[in-house]
Amino acid sequence: MMNIELQEQFGNIDIYLFDQLLKGNITKDMTILDAGCGSGRNLRYLLQSGYNVYALDQSEEAIKHVQRLGEKLVPQWSKEQARVESLENMNFADESFDFVISSAVLHFAEKEVHFDQMVQELWRVLKPGGRLFARLASSIGIEELVKPLGNQRYILPDGSTRFLVDEDQLMRITSALHGELFEPIKTTIVAGQRCMTTWCVRKRT
Repeated sequence: MMNIELQEQFGNIDIYLFDQLLKGNITKDMTILDAGCGSGRNLRYLLQSGYNVYALDQSEEAIKHVQRLGEKLVPQWSKEQARVESLENMNFADESFDFVISSAVLHFAEKEVHFDQMVQELWRVLKPGGRLFARLASSIGIEELVKPLGNQRYILPDGSTRFLVDEDQLMRITSALHGELFEPIKTTIVAGQRCMTTWCVRKRT
């Protein structure tokens, strides 16, 4: 019974995003963006707990699902807060959000220029003092197991193709953005088949 209750409350929230909630890095006075929200796996708890949440995804089907979820959990929530848009070309104004979520999106970049466009957009809409939480595939710990295809895209041991970063690149980007890590870079390796890295950056005021 408890598992059902937890599922209803938190859905399939990313465990590292849940960690940010536990640490108090996401609060109800913040305006939050889930950029590349998919079907809303990270939104259930935030919506039903009264957080001010916006979402975007390039999939119309995914956004319709999020809109239905929002209407179900928060009757006063506006469908306009979930939009069909590409991450690299968002229509939000500069410095609109206190906390930006990018979960399992950036590794779909086609090449480094595309990756940089997405990162710059995420940074553009973040307020000074705001935080970017990103989860993305990396080569950290499986460098010898991935097969390069060019343009920083690789075939992973699990057969998937991803744009991969490493820790040095993430640190260079953090420096170029004039940001600062508010969490150490953390990587989870899954049975030597793939790995996901958590990159958490604060925008200096």
